[in-house]
Amino acid sequence: MRNIKAAIFDLDGTLIDSMYVWKKVDVDFLTQRGIPVTKEYTEAVRGMFFRTAAEYTRKTYGLEESVEDIIQTWLDMARHEYANNVRLKPYTKEYLDVLRKKGIKLGMATSSDPYLLEPVLKNNGIDGYFDEICYTSQVGRNKSFPDIYIYTAKKLGVSERNCVVFEDIIEGINGANKADMYTVAVYDEASKDSEKHLRDAADRYIFDFSDMLEGFVCSETA
Repeated sequence: MRNIKAAIFDLDGTLIDSMYVWKKVDVDFLTQRGIPVTKEYTEAVRGMFFRTAAEYTRKTYGLEESVEDIIQTWLDMARHEYANNVRLKPYTKEYLDVLRKKGIKLGMATSSDPYLLEPVLKNNGIDGYFDEICYTSQVGRNKSFPDIYIYTAKKLGVSERNCVVFEDIIEGINGANKADMYTVAVYDEASKDSEKHLRDAADRYIFDFSDMLEGFVCSETA
């Protein structure tokens, strides 16, 4: 059994109900330019780093805007939603409060951008909750690899074996498994088609954080 000393959370789709934002940004950005949104495009850019997605979009549609301008436009469109409309998933704050009271260190491992992260944490009253916030851009590889989780654990000063990771996508669960961390898959509408894979890959699967409050804080792995 493990002695859990740190909890590492993904942001989008795990702590916050935000996955709709990126679909909205895709639709609004392309529609404003008279370009139809296709499933092929949506699938192609999913999981790409911002710059890679911007380069792909510019090349695919022959846009005159620079990659930097495309990125900034996307960020500005998303920031408005993050600062005003994006909310925590059910029982998130309550669970974070319990972990803090128990002295569990809190980390975040995200592919998001500080420009978006800061307003959404403040908007939902959890700014200052996390001991460390780490970004995939700092390690140069996506969440299919263990790098971001190992990096976050190191920043928290906790052994990988003493960490629990919460993720909503199979890539994240697989990456955290490679880091030898206890993994909890969190249901999200955007990844519901991957539920079976998530259940098979993760140590535990939950629908929301009320499942963690009902007798399972970190004690089940302690």
